[in-house]
Amino acid sequence: DVTEIEEKEAQAKQEEQIMKEQELSNLLHEKRYLKALGLAISLDRPHTVLTVVKAILKEPEGRRQLEENIVRLRRDQKEAVLAFLVTWNTNSRNCHEAQAVLETLLKHEAPDTLLQFSGIKSAVESLLPYT
Repeated sequence: DVTEIEEKEAQAKQEEQIMKEQELSNLLHEKRYLKALGLAISLDRPHTVLTVVKAILKEPEGRRQLEENIVRLRRDQKEAVLAFLVTWNTNSRNCHEAQAVLETLLKHEAPDTLLQFSGIKSAVESLLPYT
């Protein structure tokens, strides 16, 4: 019977998730946005990433800070953010944040690099009607 082992594994995963949530909350409170973005992306939480982006944009030099943080993300993280912003862009409450992130990606990534992103074709097709 492996029920007990599976329950312990599930409990360990749940505890780890809670720890990461707490860490994310602490990072936002400490205004360590790059780490907060990375953690939210690794947790695959589009809404949390949006919350971090909104927090960055509320800062006095928000646009500049957003650019600095987005540029420093790894390529796979940028691909995830691109996928997230496609969804954000369809909602009028979040479209400004989506456009700010999209502008940063378009300004700082070479077209050839962007073409190599996974899901770029569908992302562009989805962004065009709302942009």
